[in-house]
Amino acid sequence: MTLTAARPTFTQRLDPRVLAALGSFCISLSSVFIKVSHTSGATSAFWRCLLSLPVLFALAWWERRKAGPATRRRVLFPLLAGAGLGLDFVLWGEAIPRVGAGIATVLLAVQVVIVPVLAFAFLAERPSKRFLVAAPVLLGGVVLAGGFAGTGAFGPDPVTGAVAALVAGAGYAAYLFLIRLSGGAGTQSHSLLLATLSAGTVALVLGLPSGTLDLAPGWPAFGWLIALALVGQLTGWLLISAALPRMTATAGATLMLLQPVGAVLLGIGLLGETPAVLQLVGCAAVLAAVCFAGTRRPADRRGPG
Repeated sequence: MTLTAARPTFTQRLDPRVLAALGSFCISLSSVFIKVSHTSGATSAFWRCLLSLPVLFALAWWERRKAGPATRRRVLFPLLAGAGLGLDFVLWGEAIPRVGAGIATVLLAVQVVIVPVLAFAFLAERPSKRFLVAAPVLLGGVVLAGGFAGTGAFGPDPVTGAVAALVAGAGYAAYLFLIRLSGGAGTQSHSLLLATLSAGTVALVLGLPSGTLDLAPGWPAFGWLIALALVGQLTGWLLISAALPRMTATAGATLMLLQPVGAVLLGIGLLGETPAVLQLVGCAAVLAAVCFAGTRRPADRRGPG
């Protein structure tokens, strides 16, 4: 107990909502790195996982030393979570060049509906009243930000890209739900290591038979994939893995909606993507709903979590 209490001061002292927000921003940058690398979904997914493994192995070893060998570390849940994450990585990478970095990330917000449903079905965890009020605004904002309100959509193949992004969102929701069950204090790096191994395997299994996996992407593509691994895969997911076990499924899923907002803004600033006015209104609606649902009144703390 003493060793566990003394474990990583950074993640222990920061509010989990702050950790989730910082992690979401790092992951928002991932869509930029993927688009400028001009690689397939399987290629970006495989390399982001492979390049992050040495650091994750070191972090998991250090974590085990600090927490002690007696700390319970689950294996099945992180591996299953990684399968969902791998599906998300591959399909999201395919959606980005088809509908744009910002829109592809916005469509991942389908997880905001799926995660609380999974938590209610398997954990009997009821969504908060604030979330139920904010949910229609969240979904309406996603529709507007996604360009599905008569404003058109970006990219050469928006329909295929949208379908890929929505299925990726389902895989993402499975990851968010399962990683929350993967362990408690002193197991975040262990869980992320296993999930990354599983996600990389999914990319390999999907990419090799289809011929879309490039094992020698060359420069500068490889440089962007390194940035993707360090920022989106390592920094982003370590922060999120530290935050999710300390929040309800609803709060975690809601705060993760900061990712599509960040991706749209980065798409505008760095990639020259130009969403319509209604799409920007949708982003603002998503952000407002996130702020509303993510803050709970003192009376709300009696809920599950």
